[in-house]
Amino acid sequence: MSSSPRPAAPAGTWRIGRVANVDVLIKPSLLVLAVVLVSVLAPRFEDRTDSNPYVLATAFVVALYISVLVHELAHVVVARAFRMRVHSVTLNLLGGETAIEGESRTPWQELATAGSGPLASLAIGMAGFLAESHTTGTMSSIIYSTAYVNIILAIFNMLPGLPLDGGRVFRAIIWQVTGGEEIGIRIAAWLGRVAAVGVVVLVFVRYEGGRQLSIDLLVAALIAWFLWQGASDALRNASRSSRINMLVARDIALAGAPAPDGAASLPASLQGAELLRAMAARPADVYVLTEPDGSIYGVLSSQAVDDAYRESRR
Repeated sequence: MSSSPRPAAPAGTWRIGRVANVDVLIKPSLLVLAVVLVSVLAPRFEDRTDSNPYVLATAFVVALYISVLVHELAHVVVARAFRMRVHSVTLNLLGGETAIEGESRTPWQELATAGSGPLASLAIGMAGFLAESHTTGTMSSIIYSTAYVNIILAIFNMLPGLPLDGGRVFRAIIWQVTGGEEIGIRIAAWLGRVAAVGVVVLVFVRYEGGRQLSIDLLVAALIAWFLWQGASDALRNASRSSRINMLVARDIALAGAPAPDGAASLPASLQGAELLRAMAARPADVYVLTEPDGSIYGVLSSQAVDDAYRESRR
């Protein structure tokens, strides 16, 4: 029996393979960045007479991209431990993005999933510094540079603003303390916007006249745009995610109502995005909610779910 064809890669991405049964995608801009990085970094290896500086710069960039992939795969491993679906990992101009289906169900799940990436980068950095002390020459330079960059990435990613991992960790802490997920998202998103402005301001504060301000500003503006865009998206989605998470099948259903003949069945424990996905997979006007032991809890109508979602907006 032939297997079904794999879905095409999302628009604007190229599939380069699969790791841990997850599609690894790249944005074309990543290749452009690689060329730029090699061109900029090669002169720093010109003092090495044992190898071509462009070869060394390329090796460093490849090591850096592999480190970013490991960072994202750490998110994959932890998300799957919580039985969350992971569709793909995309490497892009400013790092990577792991496409995890749905939202975290608890603050601990959010904290663990978000924090795993920076911890992986930190581990790569520490391991690199340890390995570098036992190597010499060109290999030592590449390992040291990769370790250093991973430590910086770990620190930067832990800044408490969305869309950074640190913003998600901060969101989880606020969620745990206040009991409200939405307030954590909003605070972390605004901190992300502050960080975006701060990146640009930092360039001017550190400018000493001899540096190329235009290049520094270009890099800072790119990072700031990424942070501001991600924080804005989080603010837009905060209310919607909160309302969806309030949808609990058991609370919306008519408990004890007789089950219509031929109605599709759903677990009574479904809630939030999982409930909507289950309904989308089996479209119907009415569902029978069942308990784990097979007994019938009640009847859930699609109209009741729609009404509950609209009511939560008030």
